[in-house]
Amino acid sequence: EGEGGEEMRDCWLPRNGKELVGRLFTTCYMKTSNSSSDTEQRAAQLAQEIGSNHICVDMDEVVSASVAVFSQAMGGRVPKFKVYGGSQTENLALQNVQARSRMVMSYLFAQLLPWTQGGRGSYLVLGSANVDESLRGYLTKYDCSSADLNPIGGISKTDLRSFCRYMSPRYPELKNILGAKPTAELEPITDSHVQNDEDDMGMTYEELSTFGRLRKIHLCGPLGMFHRLVHMWRDKCTPQQVAEKVKRFFHCYSINRHKMTVLTPSYHAENYSPDDNRFDLRPFLYENSWAWQFASIDKELAVLEEGGRGVVPSAP
Repeated sequence: EGEGGEEMRDCWLPRNGKELVGRLFTTCYMKTSNSSSDTEQRAAQLAQEIGSNHICVDMDEVVSASVAVFSQAMGGRVPKFKVYGGSQTENLALQNVQARSRMVMSYLFAQLLPWTQGGRGSYLVLGSANVDESLRGYLTKYDCSSADLNPIGGISKTDLRSFCRYMSPRYPELKNILGAKPTAELEPITDSHVQNDEDDMGMTYEELSTFGRLRKIHLCGPLGMFHRLVHMWRDKCTPQQVAEKVKRFFHCYSINRHKMTVLTPSYHAENYSPDDNRFDLRPFLYENSWAWQFASIDKELAVLEEGGRGVVPSAP
């Protein structure tokens, strides 16, 4: 186009928001054999509503090639998913290789898409892990959560759902997304098994959001969190259930805290982010047994179950 074409591109102005999105934003659905057609269709429909350039990529060949390299190096041993008789170790490794392959492909597309469109430079890769997933460690290190920037990395799942409900009149597909059960879709879907995020985590996103606020904003450790939640959740949980939930959270929090040291930079819209390097400067190595704290919870729990009063401090 020469100099005239360059000038026209420099002076281009969008007529509406969708036109701007189409100029700047490419979305990519990276499916595998474990992905559902419903999720694929929801992604395509939302992309159409916002106006992004949308592509769908089948990742099975990439994943199979990685597993084949491992199998060849290990004398033909082939890992299996748990639903097919594999161990938990095999099952987790097969999920992680899918997630990490998506990160590699994301950067490949980000670098080459402008070239295919006759442009210059490369795109930024945007991540999509939220605060709750990071706090719980419910993400694979160096997976598709690893990116140049994560616009929602400082926002909890509950707040994101509220935002999606607010925007759903403009983007109707968000209603269908909100109605779908959260799932990573990294395990095979069978007649008897469909992967579910909250089942995998052992806690709901609503509970996780509460844990996060108490840990980050109120600086609660295991015992302090138990004190508060015994009162906050007295209408829905027994003290024993509260103790089990608190212990599970802190175990998962401590063994996954190292993931925060490489977390993608986020926009911090709230003060509950666990982002280690830039926002939450507490240690990333913990003794994950929390021996004194868990023992203290057990002592107070025993008194409560025996009908004791005034043992657990009231929540401030």
